Amino acid sequence: MRFMRWIPLGDSAVLIPVKDAPAAGELARRIEDAHPDGFLECVPAFDSVAICFDPLRVTAVALIAGLAAGGIRNAPRKSSSGANREIEIPVCYDPAFGPDLADVASTSGLDAERVIQLHVTGRYFVGAIGFMPGFPYLSGLDARLHTPRRATPRTQIPAGAVGIGGAQTGIYPLASPGGWNLIGRTPISLFQPDNENEPTLLRPGDRVRFRAITPREFHEWK
Repeated sequence: MRFMRWIPLGDSAVLIPVKDAPAAGELARRIEDAHPDGFLECVPAFDSVAICFDPLRVTAVALIAGLAAGGIRNAPRKSSSGANREIEIPVCYDPAFGPDLADVASTSGLDAERVIQLHVTGRYFVGAIGFMPGFPYLSGLDARLHTPRRATPRTQIPAGAVGIGGAQTGIYPLASPGGWNLIGRTPISLFQPDNENEPTLLRPGDRVRFRAITPREFHEWK
């Protein structure tokens, strides 16, 4: 495989294309562990990793050369898959928390209980964090649940809302406007700004599974 194909992003970042989100997450972790001179941060996405650096300390060419010298490659190590965390997210799928559950069921041609079952039994991968702090774009949604975003977005969605947007599912970490189809809500917080080390519960590369809980469990959650 060709080593470290990269694209300059202004004078303080480079973009490295990769094959998929798992490769991006693994490459970002390896670069962060290596922490070459002048390195600031990595931003993994679905098919690329952006490396931000201090141009007063290092050039893009020198940064890439340093990574090459350290054995960093675009492709992840074969043994890396076991390093990914798996996080369980409790979700209440009661209609009070999932106002679009019936619409998703109608679009898919399934009943609401089957939609919930398919959503809970899925195994998801955090391809990227974006849109707002801590919002996970989760790949792995069953094709039968793929549902277009709402034609008219809501002006206010509560924190913890779990939604479906096209071929992905995701969780709103903060109250905000949004156009995804809401099928449930989690009582846990995905964004904790006071935690300097881990302000977001999820990070690119994590595996996610959902667990259904009752409205009572939701309200009693601590």
